[in-house]
Amino acid sequence: MYNPHRPRRLRATPRIRDLVAETNPDRTRLIMPHFVVEGSDVREEIQAMPGITRVSVDNLVRDAGSDLKMGIRCVILFGIPAEKDEGARGAYDDDGIVQRAVRALKNAYPELCVITDVCLCEYTSHGHCGVVRDGKILNDPSLELIAKTALSHAHAGADIVAPSDMMDGRVGAIREALDDEGLDGVPILSYAAKYASAFYGPFREAAGSAPQFGDRRSYQMDYRNAREAEREVALDLDEGADIVMVKPALAYLDVVRRVREMADVPVCAYNAVSYTHLTLPTNREV
Repeated sequence: MYNPHRPRRLRATPRIRDLVAETNPDRTRLIMPHFVVEGSDVREEIQAMPGITRVSVDNLVRDAGSDLKMGIRCVILFGIPAEKDEGARGAYDDDGIVQRAVRALKNAYPELCVITDVCLCEYTSHGHCGVVRDGKILNDPSLELIAKTALSHAHAGADIVAPSDMMDGRVGAIREALDDEGLDGVPILSYAAKYASAFYGPFREAAGSAPQFGDRRSYQMDYRNAREAEREVALDLDEGADIVMVKPALAYLDVVRRVREMADVPVCAYNAVSYTHLTLPTNREV
């Protein structure tokens, strides 16, 4: 029977299917997370994350070399300091664990894309992502410390800084700090739509960042709100975000789609404690 429309024509062979594929996931778009601790020759198993370990800088360099051999060219670093305090001083210390890890990786593998998680929770004694006074997590006083942390990572050689704290205005504060220091070429990957979630339990064990009181629902997003994600993304884009993220991705695929439809920048999907996948916009989507 005559039929001018036969979609199967473009599914006939593997090469034709590859040629017209709308989505092309590959290893170059994966980002490997690493948890870095003080010391040397350290490799600690994380009970809640089988197969994932906390490593010292020397072992991190070895692991990143293995990543490259597998075709994974980007890593994101989470630092676990030896000491924590209320002021999160280890987060922006020029000789902090992440700063040293960045320098070691860029020295060993200049071609590696090094992304740094920018947050205070791993470094604060109370475990929250901002400054705490009288039991309250304060937004604006936190911005200065978050911006200082991002700036110290960039000075150490980070290719991309990724604020994950969900404080209002932190992308703008980071962008201004970077630009004032002549680091206007450093991109910001914003955790733009980060939901409060029990999926983060294993990560908090890995990073030792569980809050010591209360929870993070006053600054991380409410799972019942999808339109609010669009607002958060729009605000971060206005402040200078170059890439936006939805986390946890697998449970919020509807939000990933909404963000993809409204944003003309790359959208990053972080599936809780596993791998991060970067989805680049096509010409049609832009």
